[in-house]
Amino acid sequence: MSQPLAERMRPRTLDEYIGQKHLVGEGAVLRKMIDAGRISSFILWGPPGVGKTTLAQIIAHKLETPFFTLSAVSSGVKDVRDVIERAQKGRFFNAPSPILFIDEIHRFSKSQQDSLLGAVEKGVVTLIGATTENPSFEVIRPLLSRCQLYVLKPLEKPDLQALLERALTTDVVLSKRRVKLEQAGALMRYSGGDARKLLNILELVVEASDPSEELVVTDTLVEDRLQQNPLAYDKDGEMHYDIISAFIKSIRGSDPDAALYWMARMIEGGEDPQFIARRLVISAAEDIGLANPNALLLANAAFDAVMKIGWPEGRIPLAEATVYLATSPKSNSAYLGIGAALQLVKKTGNQPVPLHLRNAPTQLMAELGYSDGYKYAHDYPGHFVVQQFMPDALTAERLWHAQHSPSEEKLYQNMLRCWGDKYKE
Repeated sequence: MSQPLAERMRPRTLDEYIGQKHLVGEGAVLRKMIDAGRISSFILWGPPGVGKTTLAQIIAHKLETPFFTLSAVSSGVKDVRDVIERAQKGRFFNAPSPILFIDEIHRFSKSQQDSLLGAVEKGVVTLIGATTENPSFEVIRPLLSRCQLYVLKPLEKPDLQALLERALTTDVVLSKRRVKLEQAGALMRYSGGDARKLLNILELVVEASDPSEELVVTDTLVEDRLQQNPLAYDKDGEMHYDIISAFIKSIRGSDPDAALYWMARMIEGGEDPQFIARRLVISAAEDIGLANPNALLLANAAFDAVMKIGWPEGRIPLAEATVYLATSPKSNSAYLGIGAALQLVKKTGNQPVPLHLRNAPTQLMAELGYSDGYKYAHDYPGHFVVQQFMPDALTAERLWHAQHSPSEEKLYQNMLRCWGDKYKE
C-alpha cells in the first residue's frame, strides 16, 4: 500500500524544509547549532502541520545521532525510563547525546516529565519536545527551565504554494498524473497554514478524479470534494483552530448562543477542557478587560473549578463563564495599551530610568542623585501628585486610551482629575 502524500513529501534535509526561516534559515539560531553539530534540549511550540516532527528527524539525521521517539498519548513512565536506559547503553564516548523526541509533550503527566529531568540535566539525552499548547501551562517548570523554547509559525501562502508545486512535480505518484493547478485559494483556505492538511486535501481531490483524464484543480472542485467527504482533511474530525476562533469571536461579538454552540462543538469533539478554560481567561483579559474586571475573576474561577471537579461536570462552570463573558460589555484598551507599549520599546530601545525613580540602596547611589526629588504619592491630597514617570525622551507618548464603557469611564474620569489634558481624548 502506498504511503500518504504527506509522508512521501516529508523533507529529509534542511534545504528541502519549507518555512520557519526565523529558526532554520541562514544565520538563524537553530541552523547555527545544527551546522555546529551540537544542539541543546528544546521544545517546539506551534500549530499542527508546520514541521515540528520533521525538523526533529532532520536534526537527528544531520547530526548522525540515535533518535528515539515517544508519544505522550501512548507512553508511560516505564517507557520513558526504558528509552533513557537504552540511550545510556548506546552512547559512545564524546559522541553527541542521543535525541529523544516526544510528540505532544503537553500531554505528559507530571510524573512522566519528572522522570525525564535527570537524563536531560546530565546530558544522557537531548530532549526535543513538540507541542501545540502553551508550554508554560503544560510543561513543569524544572523541565522547561532546562530547554530552549522555539515558536513555529503557520506556513504562509508562498510556503504552501511552493509545497503544492513540489508535490505536483516531484512526487512519485502525482508527477505521473496530468494535474493543472488553476486555482489554489480553497486549498490555502482549508489548510489554514497546515502543510499536512494541505497535502491531504490535494491527495483527496486527485484520488477522486479519473486518472486517465487531465485534472484541473479549481476552488469550486476543492469545495465540492470536501463537501462529499468533509472529514477527509481533518484527521481528528474537528477543525480545531477554526472552531476555537469561532468560539472566541462569538464571545467578542456578544453572542452567547453562538459561543455556547461552538463550545459544545469543542466538547463533542473531545477538546481538552483546560484548553477551553485557558481561552476563556485570555478572552476575559483581552476582550472584556476594564469594561468589566469581574470577567477575569470569573474566568479564573471557572478554570480552577474545572481542575478541581473534572469532567463532565466541568462543562457547567465553563458554560457559566462563557455566557458571562459574551454578555459583558467589551473593552480591549489594556490589550491595545500593552501592544503599543511593546512597539514603543522596540522602536526606542532601553531608555534610561529618570533619576528620581531609581532605587538608592547605597550611599554612593544617593550621592549620584538616585531617588532624589521623588514625591511619595500618599503624602499628597487624593494620593496623587504630578511628576514624571516616563523616560525623558518619551514624556509625550500616550499608550492607554480609555474606551468609555460605564466601568472604564470611571477610570478615565479619575485620570482627567489627576492629569488634566494629558489624558483627554
